[in-house]
Amino acid sequence: MSKKIISPFQNESETIQICDLTIENRVDRISIYGGIDITRDKEGLENLRQLKAILDLTAVEMERTELPDKIAVAEPETVKNPFA
Repeated sequence: MSKKIISPFQNESETIQICDLTIENRVDRISIYGGIDITRDKEGLENLRQLKAILDLTAVEMERTELPDKIAVAEPETVKNPFA
């Protein structure tokens, strides 16, 4: 299993898949959706460690800066399909 890590809040392009769990990096948020089973085996432990590493990096990044009480999350821009 590859050990992919993101740089939290640094770009709009990093995405990681762990089982059916998707983690998307954004400059104003980290989006996590899908599902993951942490099985009681070596693979489950590796999945858990990878998820924990990503969450730990995200916490460190957030703790090192002054945070506002709440941000307004910008809605994604919808563009016309160039192939339609």
